[in-house]
Amino acid sequence: MAATPHLRPAPGSIPRDPGVYRFRDASGRVIYVGKAKNLRARLSSYFRDFAGLHPRTQQMVSTAADVDWTVVGTEVEALQLEYSWIKQYDPRFNVKYRDDKSYPYLAVTLNEEIPRVQVMRGAKRRGVRYFGPYSHAWAIRETVDLLLRVFPVRTCSAGVFRSARNSGRPCLLGYIGKCVAPCVGRATPAEHRALVDDFCSFLAGDTGRFIRELEARMGEAAQEMEYERAARIRDDIAALRAALEKQAVVLPDSTDCDVIAMADDQLEAAVQIFHVRGGRIRGRRGYVVDKVTDAGPDELMETFLGQLYGDAGEEADVDADTGGAVPREVLVSDAPADVSAVASWLSERRGSAVTVRVPRRGDKKDLMETVAKNAREALARHKTHRAGDLSTRSRALNEIQEALDLPEAPLRIECYDISNLQGEHVVASMVVFEDGLARKSEYRRFSIRGSGAGGAEQHDVAAMYEVIKRRFTRYLEESARAGEVARMGESGDHGDRSAEDAPAPGKFAYPPNLVVVDGARPQAEAARRALDELGIEDVAVCGLAKRLEEVWLPDDEDPVILPRTGEGLYLLQRVRDEAHRFAIAYHRRKRAKALTGSALDDLPGLGPTRRSALIKEFGSVRRLASATAEEIATVPGIGPKLADAVHAHLAGGSAGAGRDGEQAPAQQGTDGGGDT
Repeated sequence: MAATPHLRPAPGSIPRDPGVYRFRDASGRVIYVGKAKNLRARLSSYFRDFAGLHPRTQQMVSTAADVDWTVVGTEVEALQLEYSWIKQYDPRFNVKYRDDKSYPYLAVTLNEEIPRVQVMRGAKRRGVRYFGPYSHAWAIRETVDLLLRVFPVRTCSAGVFRSARNSGRPCLLGYIGKCVAPCVGRATPAEHRALVDDFCSFLAGDTGRFIRELEARMGEAAQEMEYERAARIRDDIAALRAALEKQAVVLPDSTDCDVIAMADDQLEAAVQIFHVRGGRIRGRRGYVVDKVTDAGPDELMETFLGQLYGDAGEEADVDADTGGAVPREVLVSDAPADVSAVASWLSERRGSAVTVRVPRRGDKKDLMETVAKNAREALARHKTHRAGDLSTRSRALNEIQEALDLPEAPLRIECYDISNLQGEHVVASMVVFEDGLARKSEYRRFSIRGSGAGGAEQHDVAAMYEVIKRRFTRYLEESARAGEVARMGESGDHGDRSAEDAPAPGKFAYPPNLVVVDGARPQAEAARRALDELGIEDVAVCGLAKRLEEVWLPDDEDPVILPRTGEGLYLLQRVRDEAHRFAIAYHRRKRAKALTGSALDDLPGLGPTRRSALIKEFGSVRRLASATAEEIATVPGIGPKLADAVHAHLAGGSAGAGRDGEQAPAQQGTDGGGDT
């Protein structure tokens, strides 16, 4: 491995001003974004002593084919631009902190007419207010159960709510007084929302007001000798105080801060964050990261703060109490590399002054020691069972490179799988692994337009050939468009247009180093034939057969046998299994859609009963589409006129295949990808 000779800029061409730089690979893809106070000094460090670089930095520099930079006025502007570009390009070599587990939140769906209180995990949604994160979901449910005595808000699912509204009878919680039952009109939407606002205010820290109000009402009831009402209010006060006791008091009541501590070694780092609001710990969260450079704790902390608070300005309503919103004070175990620039950047995002400092004495220092202890324990636990081990992934890629005799380690692997049931509803999946990790945003699904003659193996081979041909045809088309844009830019047709104004890369813009197909030599040969016909020679192909886990190359008579316990075979198995899972999920969805007759949903005059009768008679929409109008008219309830309409509707291709690059509708946040 050696540095790319032509990559190093000419001496003296790099300015000494602050700015942001980008490394790109041979396909033009941004693989690393960094900032610097002095661009010349920072960029020169990548080329002075290549052997002395961190191994991952060596890999990044060797992969890069170009480097460019943008000069800015201040270090704060450099921070802002660096964050913007990392968010835009998602470079593979930048540090990415990931949750060390899935934390549950207490969520209030303020974007609904009748808001609901529930436990939520995963990506946050706009219009939903979150409290937490909590360590366990049962802790959230215990807290909510206590608070429903005082704030009887809706907690039921959409299905239960609709059922109660249709039947006119509330659910059990409505009968026992733990819901005001807006579903049956016992409370208006405005009254219920006022109750939800009080619920959110209490969780946000405005606790004293509600307890004082209840105490005053209890006194009034006692004076009026309504002792039963006074006893109920007394129990309500006890419930609120019990809920408060679950949140430890660590600092004075007016303290709003995030306490962040980091523990690291040569390969990884773990971060723990405690969210303190109103002096109480409202939530805690942990992150782990593979160290991709030899960055110290100061640089890692600066990167973490950028990721943690990067979306706070745009999504303040999503996480107004913990996590995303910027507090007044950020306490850190290690000061960021440029603490003044970070503080200024956070102040701009919050809209008021933010302090970033390392606590030196008092209660805040004691709390920092507790958070740091949690970070050290989290790193130790992660190293015990680390599935994302950087050295393991690197070893796996090197084993694959050696076994398949590749010119370089396959940093980007694409795997394809075919799924069908007796030749019907044939679909394919494409999953992407970069640097040994799944990149779900680039998953794609294909609906196969035709199938070959013969048995199941011939169907799979023909489908594999079609999928590879379609995918790489799109790659060539998008590469040609990108090249045209680049030539126009070089000729000055676009003037000084910035990178943000440039067209976004296409869905198939980046080629893989290795294509893995689920199957043996016939499937691998079909993939190789499709690539050869397109003139693509720099993409390696192999097949992975399920029966004996043999790796087949298109031109070899015998399979390649990788060690059963090796990391290389384990990675290929993970990639193949993920492609199989993704294909099966799409196939089942498509088959269920056909069985429910969804292709007939838009046809006027054809209600659910008649649709069910048609599907029951013909078995599937595909068989219905091949029937004549006279055959359709024989179904009970379907007259000649409606039969003609159904036949014309299906013959018009309304149930046809999707277009290449069509985005997947519902599960984008979970699996990414798109239908093609």
